[in-house]
This record gives sequence, structure tokens and C-alpha cells, in this order.
Amino acid sequence: MHEFTVTGPLVGGALIGLSASLLLLFNGRVAGISGIFGGLLFREPGETAWRAAFVAGLLLGGLALAAAHPGAFPPAGGGSLGLVVAAGLLVGLGARLGNGCTSGHGVCGLSRLSARSLVATMTFMATAAITVYVSHHLLGAAR
Repeated sequence: MHEFTVTGPLVGGALIGLSASLLLLFNGRVAGISGIFGGLLFREPGETAWRAAFVAGLLLGGLALAAAHPGAFPPAGGGSLGLVVAAGLLVGLGARLGNGCTSGHGVCGLSRLSARSLVATMTFMATAAITVYVSHHLLGAAR
């Protein structure tokens, strides 16, 4: 990180909050990405169009940012494909066990003052901190 600025995170957070609020207002749905994406894999009648549009918006937003500010996405680390796949499966399993992901609980659940979401988000954050500590300090993973 070369210099700290609050502008990008502030604008990004406001846009995430706005999109979550609009989805709840117009569709009556919580913006939990794992649930939205999971609904595309295991289709529910009448649910595909809005889910596909939401996921496409996420992907297009990332592509637009990469085109406008290539430095926003540093080169990927040297992790093996097997490790990346295993990590992705564990994240998916954790989201399923927690009845939601960080976006569903952390953004939408906390804003609705859900006690369950508070516990889930604290668990996600503690697990992330432990994982970083173990992988970087105990196992010596590349930074």
C-alpha cells in the first residue's frame, strides 16, 4: 500500500450499501452473494434473471475497475491450483454452514441488527485472522 486514502473505500462501501438496499427494496431479497450465486447453480423457478444480472454486475464492476485502475488488482500469489480450489470449497462450505456469507451477514444482517448475523460475522472475522496468522507466521506462506 503506497498511500492511505479513505475515498475509495468510502465510495465502495456506499455503493455496496446502496446496491444491498435497492435489492431489498425492489426484490425483497438480502444481498448475500453465496446465496445469490448458489441459486444460479441450483435453479429456482423465476429466480434466474435477477440472480444472473446481480452476478454479472459484480463481474462487470470488477472488470471496469481493472480497466480504469490496473494497479487495483496486484498479481496473484504463487498458490497452487489445488490449494485455491480447496480454499474455495472451504469458503463455500463455511457459507453453507453459517447460513450465509460475509455479504449476507456482515452487510445486510448487521444493518438489520440481527444477533445471528453479529455472531456469524464475528466468527468469520476471527477465522480470517487465525487463518492469516497460521498461513503467514506459522507455515511461512509467501506474502
